[in-house]
Amino acid sequence: MKTLIIDDERLARNELRRLLENFPKIQIIGEAANADEALPMIEDLEPELLFLDIQMPGKNGFELLQSIEGKTPEVIFTTAYDEYAIKAFEFNALDYLLKPVELARLSEAIHRVEEEQHVPEASGISSGTSSKILGENDQVFVKDGEKCWFVKLGKVRLFESMGNYVRLYFDDQKPLVLKSLNALEDRLNPATFFRANRKHIINLQWIEKIEPWFSGGLLVTLRGGDKIEISRRQAIRFKDLLSL
Repeated sequence: MKTLIIDDERLARNELRRLLENFPKIQIIGEAANADEALPMIEDLEPELLFLDIQMPGKNGFELLQSIEGKTPEVIFTTAYDEYAIKAFEFNALDYLLKPVELARLSEAIHRVEEEQHVPEASGISSGTSSKILGENDQVFVKDGEKCWFVKLGKVRLFESMGNYVRLYFDDQKPLVLKSLNALEDRLNPATFFRANRKHIINLQWIEKIEPWFSGGLLVTLRGGDKIEISRRQAIRFKDLLSL
């Protein structure tokens, strides 16, 4: 798994790198001391996993994640402070390690990463074949509490990340399913479903209106009235995808 270490303390980076030598599936592809260094590395190297400090000069770890356009890697926070734990999991963090990081605790975190990779379906939404790429004509089973639906994906106009859950928008229904937006994106046909920004995937066939937006982005209006911003970076991909 391609991994990036982001921490302003060189000794902390070195120690984490040493500990990660115990896990051959973890491939460290780079290090960064702050968000300004990390953002272009994330864009160019496309890591699958970040070991991310929270308090750093300039943007902190949370602000770094908010700055990532498109698909966000899995995240394990590493910090000397325990007061950020709740907020960390609002960002879909796989784990939260306190410094100094212990090998046994790191091993638990790596195990969570492996579980996330190898469990193709989280509870709440499933289709017949777990590895199949899902298109508009596929039907999925959705369960939210006591309510259940068997819905054709072409009817789902919007997927929205809500912490560790994803909210689906179809008809007048908005069920929550226990699944990360990244994992869901990997299953959806990109010809129909487009990652507009860090929090949203839209169904291209539901787009009613497109407008220029701030900083080179776009604002799309879906049938039904939902307005979703397409980030600057994703707007470039959007135009390439839909141009003649």
